[in-house]
Amino acid sequence: MAKLNIVQAINLGLDQEMAKDDSVVVLGEDVGVDGGVFRVTDGLHAKYGEERVIDTPLAESGIIGTSIGMALAGLRPVAEMQFSGFSYHIFHQLEGHASRLRQRSLGQRTVPLVVRMPFGGGVRALEHHSESREATYAHLPGVKVVIPSSPRNARALIVAAIRDPDPVIFMEPKHVYRAFREEVPETEEVMEIGRSEIVQEGSDLTLVAWGAMMRPALRAAVEVQNARKVSIEVIDLLTIAPMDSHTIVESVQKTGRCVIVQEAPKTLGIASEIIARINDHVLLYLEAPVNRVTNYDVVTPYFGRELDFTPDAGRIQREIETTLDF
Repeated sequence: MAKLNIVQAINLGLDQEMAKDDSVVVLGEDVGVDGGVFRVTDGLHAKYGEERVIDTPLAESGIIGTSIGMALAGLRPVAEMQFSGFSYHIFHQLEGHASRLRQRSLGQRTVPLVVRMPFGGGVRALEHHSESREATYAHLPGVKVVIPSSPRNARALIVAAIRDPDPVIFMEPKHVYRAFREEVPETEEVMEIGRSEIVQEGSDLTLVAWGAMMRPALRAAVEVQNARKVSIEVIDLLTIAPMDSHTIVESVQKTGRCVIVQEAPKTLGIASEIIARINDHVLLYLEAPVNRVTNYDVVTPYFGRELDFTPDAGRIQREIETTLDF
């Protein structure tokens, strides 16, 4: 079984789906000859040709508008935004058309569209390159939002996204694009969109994270467990919308304590929604307030200051200990 990083795993998923289904096409800025700015689509242009791997102009709204037309005509477009910070230009097409066409047509038409976008910080990029705005897209009815955290679930989820009949925003945490490798089977794997994963079982506290935050969250959990002889349940959210509330609620009902880690700014983030759902269903089971570890409500700072801005294992560990001591 090959050990792949996230870039290679997504490339494998794209390649396998394109080989299996002629209706799958890839399009975006530099995705063809150059293989994408992060090389996620490397080799696909040579293998499938310019009619299925399409280099587009620098016009994000045009890319998505064209993709919607392709989807309605029977194709399964996978459109790349070079960085999530450039994706706001697609919002009219996404909100006004892609997200609504199933409802508008009373279920007669669907838009099987995947929008891939590298997101988040940690790579010392320029302005507009490091945002974590998953909550913006999760707020749109009719749009699914998926965030993988490892090579294996990235491959399984990109396959699920391509096969889904509705628009899927596939947000790729670029901080961990090449940070580690994992065994990824050559044989097909598909994960269910809308399901989170318990990556570590525990009984004293529930720790919820997603994307690039999974690695520092797991490191913090290990440190606290070793120091305090407690048991921490760690949940990888994987799908932001629709959110798997059941797994989180069931876990918190068992542990009585919860800490949520998000790379996005604090205000109106996904962590806030998770807290609301916990309060809706298991408030009386809580032994302590649900706590959050987040970025700050400021624009992502440049370069060297970026890592100070982003939650790390130390910050997460302190919040876990505060919650345990309440």
